[in-house]
Amino acid sequence: MPELPEVETVRRGLLAVMEGAVIAVAKVNRPDLRWPLPERMADRLTGRRVLSLRRRSKYILADLDGGETLLVHLGMSGRMLVSGAMPGQFHHDHPAPEKHDHVVLHLDNGARVTFNDARRFGAMDLVATDRADQHPLLAGLGPEPFGNDFNGPYLSARLAGRRTPIKAALLDQRVVAGLGNIYVAETLYRARVSPLRLAGDLGDPVSQGLVPVIREVLTEAIAAGGSSLRDFRQASGELGYFSKHFQVYDRAGEPCETPGCTGTILRSVQSGRSSFWCPTCQR
Repeated sequence: MPELPEVETVRRGLLAVMEGAVIAVAKVNRPDLRWPLPERMADRLTGRRVLSLRRRSKYILADLDGGETLLVHLGMSGRMLVSGAMPGQFHHDHPAPEKHDHVVLHLDNGARVTFNDARRFGAMDLVATDRADQHPLLAGLGPEPFGNDFNGPYLSARLAGRRTPIKAALLDQRVVAGLGNIYVAETLYRARVSPLRLAGDLGDPVSQGLVPVIREVLTEAIAAGGSSLRDFRQASGELGYFSKHFQVYDRAGEPCETPGCTGTILRSVQSGRSSFWCPTCQR
């Protein structure tokens, strides 16, 4: 499932064509995705100007001039693809409609934004803009990793006393928003912390030291366009290339990349999810 860097990459790809544009025609080709789509969604979107395009955790939020916000979650296979315009340095003619083009936005600047989702695990909703942060998908989220509220003392306090592995604690969206399996694995490797260690046993220096490492990993991933493992594509249709820089994730059985380390990357299963780590470097 796309994590913060992938969603931020898509948001940035949509920004040039969507922000300030009017949705001339919205077409909704089915009544539901993961959950039912909002009533009269096409009518409520058509004619509305996109005032801003922002991200909260793993969600894209398009604030409209009618006082509503379009909330988008990509799910496992959702893609938002731009055609017929030139955001940045790419230009794609409108492709022929595809089977899984579920929501299509025709903008007044000639661009078309298509939400394609083969597995239909994605979601869309319309919510009053002034109450968007109270939406059930957003209300319980923790601070953004790049925000001022996410800092060393905060994280140390949230981890103190927790008898859960540090990996699980960082995946908890109530602690910090947007992190997923890939970037937690890469963060813990760079911080030399085993994913098996209990969060409450790290102590203040180690806990606080995770904050800059999290930001470093996310910044590099965003610059690389995210990570494409299966379905993820940028708004341009291009792949994300951070996967070429994985140091531990999906590298079980390969040698550790730390200079001088003779360890081998292991794969462990924690709460039904794969953890990748070097038992020599990460303690």
